[in-house]
Amino acid sequence: MDDLDALGAAPEGAKRNAGFFRSRWLGEVPLDRLFGRDMLLVGTALNIASSALALVLLGLKLPLWAVLAVHFLPVPYNIFLTIAVWRTAEKSGGAKASLMILGSALWLIATVVA
Repeated sequence: MDDLDALGAAPEGAKRNAGFFRSRWLGEVPLDRLFGRDMLLVGTALNIASSALALVLLGLKLPLWAVLAVHFLPVPYNIFLTIAVWRTAEKSGGAKASLMILGSALWLIATVVA
């Protein structure tokens, strides 16, 4: 009937099929993958791509509001990734997790400012 077992937890199959955002929000993704691949590689690539597209739009003399909208489009995703790293790191604990919390905060500041 529903996807919860007797204890109110999702069965193992449902956890494996969790969506991209849900799995990261719930801390089901390993911290190393979340921080390294999702945040540093993919997140940074998205920020570079949106900044490059914003520069192209600026060169095409589009309105400034459109250029800024494209430039700041990844910010909600960046905030999501940062909070997901914090939540997952809190579950993990340890010095490495603390460094990843600090790194994610610095990364967020750098992506918003740059």
